[in-house]
Amino acid sequence: MGALVLAEGAVFAPPGAESFELPALFGGVTKPMLLVVASVVIIATYFLLATRKLQVVPSKGQFVAESIYDFSRNNIAREQIGSKDFKPFVPLVFALFTFVLVNNLYGIIPVLQFPTMARFGFPVALSVLVVYPVYHFVGFKRHGFAGYFKKELAPPGVPKAVLPLFSLIEFAEKFFLNPLTLAIRVFAAMFAGHLILAVFTLGGTFLLTETSSWALKPVSLVAWIFAIGMTFLEAFIQVLQAYIFALLSAGYIGAALASEH
Repeated sequence: MGALVLAEGAVFAPPGAESFELPALFGGVTKPMLLVVASVVIIATYFLLATRKLQVVPSKGQFVAESIYDFSRNNIAREQIGSKDFKPFVPLVFALFTFVLVNNLYGIIPVLQFPTMARFGFPVALSVLVVYPVYHFVGFKRHGFAGYFKKELAPPGVPKAVLPLFSLIEFAEKFFLNPLTLAIRVFAAMFAGHLILAVFTLGGTFLLTETSSWALKPVSLVAWIFAIGMTFLEAFIQVLQAYIFALLSAGYIGAALASEH
């Protein structure tokens, strides 16, 4: 990205991909690593405390915990996997949704201000090491090895003339592209959102502190207003991306279990 050069010689270098390369804090451990571990502790602690004394008339904490669980169970797992098969997968869907949600929301929390899903390795690990093995395993278990491949690569109704090309495309999609695109969606959204917030915030600070022009200083206020507005938009996107990640994960499981392509 190009630098902004003011008349008085001050230079603003907008943040780029290097902003996501944080130095190790100790022993090779970085801030994103600590945030990921902290997210597990936060989620586990909150739900254990909120559900330790369940009441018929729930407290605020219990109500929020139950709402998140019911949303994961009924609006994601049941809808995508089906009412017959969804129950064993509710813990996984619930864990994926809450884990991605907390790690996304770090991006708008003061001091922390780093969405860990903006580091590509984290969503890739979730997708390739967790979601990918699960939905293929349940597919092989439900349909058998040959039956699963036949269902995915050669479903009934595909003309023989295009079957080889169809099977090749389906194989690439199901076994290579799906886990990558699942990870890329949340990564790209968090990366871009964090970068936009940084540009407006740092740009506003630069205009206020590094320029002596009274014509430019009010522009910093405009930049900060945009930053505040973008923060609310980013919060919505962070929740939405957590939902999409869990939704697609459940959808892959449901598709693998389904008897039809």
